[in-house]
Amino acid sequence: MMNSDFALAVHSLVLLVYSPEKMETSKSMAESMKVHPVRVRKILSLLRKNGYIESKEGAKGGFILKQSADKISLNDIYRLTSKNTLKPKCHSCNCEIGANIEDVLDIIFYKAEEKVGEFLEEYTIEDIFNVLKRGCK
Repeated sequence: MMNSDFALAVHSLVLLVYSPEKMETSKSMAESMKVHPVRVRKILSLLRKNGYIESKEGAKGGFILKQSADKISLNDIYRLTSKNTLKPKCHSCNCEIGANIEDVLDIIFYKAEEKVGEFLEEYTIEDIFNVLKRGCK
């Protein structure tokens, strides 16, 4: 099962697209997402370290988008936040099946994750923003 980091990262990026003229604070973003600011800061730090956003400290500080929203695919964000989350957790045991099932499932779920990535590559942060913008009118 995919963790919520993916949704939080996408939400963060779309918020930054929505307000390109101003710096967004982690506090305001956390309030918008109804999550603790520490969770948002963790995601923002990851996005900043990977070149998707920029930050500025201080009273007028916050976060802004560094890359163009049409260049950030959902697959980029999935790989950053959720890679290998489809992989099932296996209990180890001493029988012949239990000793090998994780390796077999790894192959299957690796292929599934490749397919998910191919699908997500078709969508960008700008696409999400545009759909939301049309739906919010």
